[in-house]
Amino acid sequence: MKDFNLAAFSNAVADLAEKVGPLTASLPIHHGRTASAFHWGDGLFVAAEEVIDPDEEIELTLASGETVKAELLGRDPSTGVALLKPATGAAALPSLQKAGAVRPGHLVIAAGRDGAAPLAVSGTVGEVGPEWHSLRGGRIDRRIHLALPAGGRFEGGPVLDAEGKLVGMLLFGPRRRALVMPYETIERAVATLREKGHVARGYLGAGLHPVRQADVAGAMVMSLDENGPAKAAGLALGDIITAWNGEAVNGPRGLIRRLGPDSAGAAVTLGVVRGGETRDVAVTIGEKPLS
Repeated sequence: MKDFNLAAFSNAVADLAEKVGPLTASLPIHHGRTASAFHWGDGLFVAAEEVIDPDEEIELTLASGETVKAELLGRDPSTGVALLKPATGAAALPSLQKAGAVRPGHLVIAAGRDGAAPLAVSGTVGEVGPEWHSLRGGRIDRRIHLALPAGGRFEGGPVLDAEGKLVGMLLFGPRRRALVMPYETIERAVATLREKGHVARGYLGAGLHPVRQADVAGAMVMSLDENGPAKAAGLALGDIITAWNGEAVNGPRGLIRRLGPDSAGAAVTLGVVRGGETRDVAVTIGEKPLS
């Protein structure tokens, strides 16, 4: 450690940021702010789904300084991935190599772009965990939280390891905590978005309200889609859903997390309390209609 050269380290980090710069783009969003995007492959960019307004014209400012129109090929709210196709200027760009496993304490670099200006900030991996499910039911391959002082301009930009390889895309969780959408998850979402333009989500067709009583906790059915799976299965207003295939459901959020892409078309058994009596209801989960 005594031979550590701070200047050399600083230059090495800057070199990594400079290397990824040509693959980043700036994405104008609401109120004059910007977010970032980066080249995934085949002339296509990925960005954070939550900053995209599909009803507005989308533009990307590339590393060359050119601003081009971009087509929204698809979006997946369950993983936060949006897939964009710039009209010009991206076909010859290379793709980032994919990183290996990361551990808490590993150095990472988040890159982005604000207009023509490249952005970079360094930090560390703060937490690494196993597969998890987002609040919208998406299956996320790894939990990676960052100790990284990145602002909103970096959202949707690439996160690199110390070798300049792609760990994933920078997003913000609750309380604006920086996290990574791992490249494995992005890869799966991009493949589906290229083929279908959307990622299917499970659909029950019931409006739900949390219930917590002394003897029961779950999600009460407050409304029903007349053509939805819940109505077809015989669920009724006032039913309290307490279990999904034998696993406890403590409220609407727990149920919604199970209605991810893998649930569409699945046959499940819901534990239901009706009039104080417990029963099982067999439901075939539908596919959420496109809004």
